[in-house]
Amino acid sequence: KDIEYIRSYYYNKLEYTRFSSSVGKFVGFTEYGVRNAEYWNNNPSILSNMKAQKEVYCLNNVQIDYRAAL
Repeated sequence: KDIEYIRSYYYNKLEYTRFSSSVGKFVGFTEYGVRNAEYWNNNPSILSNMKAQKEVYCLNNVQIDYRAAL
């Protein structure tokens, strides 16, 4: 429950869009990023794919990372 999947998009060291699994949608930080976020949030296949990444990537690897940390 305390695991969060974040995917950020950068151009010239400037973050323009971010997906956060705790928010459940894309957020834009620049004019270009806001347009991308609106498009991606209105596309159910892209949004469901990003929401599934937490389960696919994070939850499958958390035990490996946890054991390595101990």
